[in-house]
Amino acid sequence: MSKIAVSFHIIYDGLCNLCVGFVQQLEQLDQGASFDYIPMQDIETLGRFGISAADCELGMILIDAHQPDLRWQGSKAAEEIARQFPAAAQLITVYRLLPGVQWIGDRFYEQLRDNRYQWFGKRDDVYGSPYAIGCASFKNPD
Repeated sequence: MSKIAVSFHIIYDGLCNLCVGFVQQLEQLDQGASFDYIPMQDIETLGRFGISAADCELGMILIDAHQPDLRWQGSKAAEEIARQFPAAAQLITVYRLLPGVQWIGDRFYEQLRDNRYQWFGKRDDVYGSPYAIGCASFKNPD
């Protein structure tokens, strides 16, 4: 049986409790229909997309599976992920139109990104999604 191709790859921090919680919520909502997942600790799979560990420091990355050069990062990735759900799509459109709100959202995302381990904790082992693009088994690289 062949799997239906997903539309997007999400690169997330598999050691961050906040990031893993976000991925787990998406997994429940989407069940692998539109998204698959790559922890930023999976250097081998990231290499297939030309993404380095340093690239991941700027936040989660969303890659269009059909046009891999089409990518979003950080708060833009979060917006684009939300836009894939009809109920959230209209909210994202309004959010993007309101003057100054997107700038505030970008700064909020940067604070979350830069303080994620202090505020939400760090896992001992990398979370591997059941809807992962790669097949590797992960351990904390530290």
